[in-house]
Amino acid sequence: MDCTLRDGEQTNGVSFLPHEKLMIARYLLHDVGVDRIEVASARVSEGEKNAVRMICHAAETAGMLDRVEVLGFVDGNKSVDWIRECGGKVINLLAKGSKRHCSQQLKKTTEEHLEDIFSVLDYADKVGMEVNLYLEDWSGGMKNSPEHVEQMMNALCGSNIKRFMLPDTLGILNPLEVEEYISKMVEMWPQCRFDFHAHNDYDMAVADSLAAVKAGVQGLHVTVNGLGERCGNAPMASVQVMLHDMLGVQTHIDESSMLDASHLVEGYSGIAVAPNAPVVGDNVFTQVAGVHADGDKKGNLYANNLKPERFGRKREYALGKNSGKANIIENLQALGLSLTPEQTKAVTKRITELGDKKERVTQEDLPYIVSDVLKHTYNDEEKVKLVSYMVSTSYGLKPIASLKVEIDGKEYAADSTGDGQYDAFVKALRKIYKDSLNRTFPLLDNYAVSIPPGGRTDALVQTVITWRKEDGSLLRTRGLDADQTEAAIKATLKMLNMI
Repeated sequence: MDCTLRDGEQTNGVSFLPHEKLMIARYLLHDVGVDRIEVASARVSEGEKNAVRMICHAAETAGMLDRVEVLGFVDGNKSVDWIRECGGKVINLLAKGSKRHCSQQLKKTTEEHLEDIFSVLDYADKVGMEVNLYLEDWSGGMKNSPEHVEQMMNALCGSNIKRFMLPDTLGILNPLEVEEYISKMVEMWPQCRFDFHAHNDYDMAVADSLAAVKAGVQGLHVTVNGLGERCGNAPMASVQVMLHDMLGVQTHIDESSMLDASHLVEGYSGIAVAPNAPVVGDNVFTQVAGVHADGDKKGNLYANNLKPERFGRKREYALGKNSGKANIIENLQALGLSLTPEQTKAVTKRITELGDKKERVTQEDLPYIVSDVLKHTYNDEEKVKLVSYMVSTSYGLKPIASLKVEIDGKEYAADSTGDGQYDAFVKALRKIYKDSLNRTFPLLDNYAVSIPPGGRTDALVQTVITWRKEDGSLLRTRGLDADQTEAAIKATLKMLNMI
């Protein structure tokens, strides 16, 4: 079960708009193939109600309404009615799984709490709503008040609850404890179905999930990119590959869709994915050390079961001070460039020098480094050259760009306005490509600007632009300059010469 739209939204600073929730829900159900999604908490706001209505309507149209779940509370009939008004059919009822939470937060005994739960269960049964039950702070209950957990389970096990969901609410368990506690649950109540809900406070959410499956749970809760309160929940991509590769468990997840799901949630949440995040991070299929590239070439000596092709990605070899000749050769071959051993040695030396200056070197930079080192330009000459340009901005008026470029020896000029200086520049270029050349111009897919850590206002700026070509493939180029617009223009000219 994916909880991105409920528990994931409890990440500090994250609040999805209704249409964003709908887009994420559709992608998770249709493309990624998760079995269930938990989309909201009942009675939060009118905006939340609209989002749940939209998701339930879309899911019902697709015949998937039973896969949409909403967190509800032990509040008589209020949460059940709220979910029914949204068109939902499944409530995940939040009950107390530890005596401490029950007595201090609710100010009730276990018996009084059970009485309130049965009231909700009776009403849900009467209106035809399916019920799953969270035992909130179950991990704390197993540690400090196991008699409370036992009393709750003995009373509720024969009820109309479909799944008992066991959260490590504060992320306090290690895998040994998870296996011990869940084994007890499965042994004592074998007729019940259990889910495990991990939190990552000790960075053990994935390991705890593995232990839970070994102990006999039949469901795991995850979020895209590990979003969630405090340190977050178990990341979907990591849990999926753990289940598949380490336990031989088959799921309905389409692994090639997980990266797009990650990007979608990253964009809507504003929470960036770490470059070294397993499976979905930018760097996880990049070999840096030259010895690794050499080993890969001689029999995939540094590869494991996490093959990038599984996830719609490809192996890359970083260029920098740690690059050996094998790294350089791999990147040159990928670009279709063939150099003599002496030329390769000279290019390797230059890349190592750049790496010592902490400059990032990419595969797209290679033709230009080769050209510089060998004292001639790539493909004999640059096909696209910037002859001159002017960009201006003023208060209350749109920025203006006027430019002149030389393409295959012929000059073209155009001007345009835009939402920013670079936007105006690109729009002027598009005019030339469309009106004068009758050619398509790749769409800008992503735009990122960075400066070195501790950089000052006069520091170099690196602009990284990702372009989407007509065939759907992506192209990434970088520009480096003291001026952000100039860096973006350099990256754009690189792209135009490459295509």
